[in-house]
Amino acid sequence: MTKREKIKRNSETEAVPMTRTGKGIDWKALLTDWRVALVLILVVLSVIAIYPHFDSDGKLTTDIQYGLDLQEGAWIQLELKSEVVTFETTNKTADFIAALDKQLDTQVESTGANQLEIRKAFTQDQLTTAFQAAGGKLDTYQQGVTKSTAEDVKRILENKINSLGTKDAKVNTLSGLNGVTQYIRVELAGVDMNTAQEIVGKQGKFEIRINTTDNQSEHVLYGDSITSVSMPSQSPVGSGNWGVGFTLSDAGAAAFRNGSIQYGAVDDPSNHNLVMILDNQSVYSAPLSSDLAAKLRASPSVKELFASTGSGTDGQNSAQNLEIHLRAGALPVDVSVAGSGSVSASLGEHFKLMSILAGLFALITVGLVIFFRYREPLIVLPMIGTNMAEIVILLGIARFTQQLDLATIAGLIAVLGTGIDQLIIITDEVLHEGRVPSPNLYLKRLSRALGIIVISALTVFMAMLPLAVMSLSTLRGFAIITILGVLIGVIITRPAYGRIIMAILSR
Repeated sequence: MTKREKIKRNSETEAVPMTRTGKGIDWKALLTDWRVALVLILVVLSVIAIYPHFDSDGKLTTDIQYGLDLQEGAWIQLELKSEVVTFETTNKTADFIAALDKQLDTQVESTGANQLEIRKAFTQDQLTTAFQAAGGKLDTYQQGVTKSTAEDVKRILENKINSLGTKDAKVNTLSGLNGVTQYIRVELAGVDMNTAQEIVGKQGKFEIRINTTDNQSEHVLYGDSITSVSMPSQSPVGSGNWGVGFTLSDAGAAAFRNGSIQYGAVDDPSNHNLVMILDNQSVYSAPLSSDLAAKLRASPSVKELFASTGSGTDGQNSAQNLEIHLRAGALPVDVSVAGSGSVSASLGEHFKLMSILAGLFALITVGLVIFFRYREPLIVLPMIGTNMAEIVILLGIARFTQQLDLATIAGLIAVLGTGIDQLIIITDEVLHEGRVPSPNLYLKRLSRALGIIVISALTVFMAMLPLAVMSLSTLRGFAIITILGVLIGVIITRPAYGRIIMAILSR
């Protein structure tokens, strides 16, 4: 063995027993270290975001959003009565869809290559027969709607709920791996079951009127005369303007033509706007186009109309809102209640108290276990403090991104446990055989410990990722909180703890 090899081996095994030297901790250097300072700053910002304070009744409260489990509320799960199918046909696709539409007497939407969305409840046998009669063959059958329709349903429900001033509401689509959504879950915190069913099932009153003179208007037709509403699209005449197409019934088309002629909208469109009103509030106002005015003069019945909302992003957003208004809050597909439940105010308070006690019990138990292992307060206290800082930072982030329910609390407790595991790995690695390593050896051991932690965190991340991206209601919240906790630990709190334990061992 060469002299250089001997020197190298000695440097790797250099360590001293863990004893008190009398040398104090350089607190200034420790607190100004960027890793420790970052944790302290994030903790302060998180406390500000959480904002613990006393309410008007003298109870301690925060700005954390509580989910349905921890306060009074109700949930309703809706089943979407529709099917997504694929088909084969030797006819032209447009002709086949038209024939199928007539066979089924319902709205049939083309949603992709040889894929259709049938917006009514049918069995597979019923569709097989209808497809054969229309000149095609049914290949695959899946109950539910496509992703775009599911987002429409979600947007309509959210708009309806928000317009009623309901707070702390969540609308979640429950989709499969193939992207087909069969269920929508609506959670309304602070709302009883009767009110929840009224909110979800209520359809607004929609009316079309025409301005006359002196800010007056005259009734033309109600929303029940609108037989179908298309998705927002750009104007078919090539102007680039966004808008929504809709179809009137025979009686509605006649009423629209007669009203437009009688109240001057055909002869003087600019001074006789067509006004759409939902629940006594104007949601759209525009004059008839010259082309439509000419058609109304010449044709006894114009059923297909297009309400233009403008160009660009603003026009597109306005078209999306107008689509909801034209439907008067009605969903593009029929729904049925597949399940429902409620949480009383007293039960929510009980769950909240039990959740707090469970978190405190977990923290105390973890503290006792690691104290029994190390018997050194200056090691145990930084471990507990680091773990608590991680939870506070996580709650500060969740204040803006998540509602706190039982699943997310379970995620917080899981983060607390995995966090302590990783801190123990760091501590055991740098205190191998109970001896304090030299600075060089400390850095090597810390790097090795952090490498182990990163691999462990990556494993947890990959395990939780499917739950986070899939629409699994409350399980998704658990996965998101767990992933956030792992990322905060690896990126922020573990390096800070490594710096703290280094300062303690340097004593």
